[in-house]
Amino acid sequence: MTHQDRPAHDNPYRLSAPQAAPAPGGGPDAVSRGDVLRTLLWAVVVLSAVANMTLSFTGAAAPLHLATGVVTVLAAGTLVVRALRGRR
Repeated sequence: MTHQDRPAHDNPYRLSAPQAAPAPGGGPDAVSRGDVLRTLLWAVVVLSAVANMTLSFTGAAAPLHLATGVVTVLAAGTLVVRALRGRR
C-alpha cells in the first residue's frame, strides 16, 4: 500500500491529531449564512454603485438616481455594522 492509498488518519507525516469526521454540512469547509449574506451584500453594493454611476452619466430621472444611491448606502452600511459587530 502506498502512502496515497492510505486513509488520512493513517498518514505518518501528519502533524496534527486526526479529527473526527465532520457532520454533513458542518465541516470546516462549510459556507456559513454569514458568508453568503456578506457576499450578497457586496454584490448589491457593486451592482447598485454601477447602476448609480450609469444613471448619472445617462442623465436619468432623479428618483432612479436617488433610489440606487440609497440602496448602495444601505448595503454598505449593513456591511460596516456587521464588521463592527463581528469584532466584539
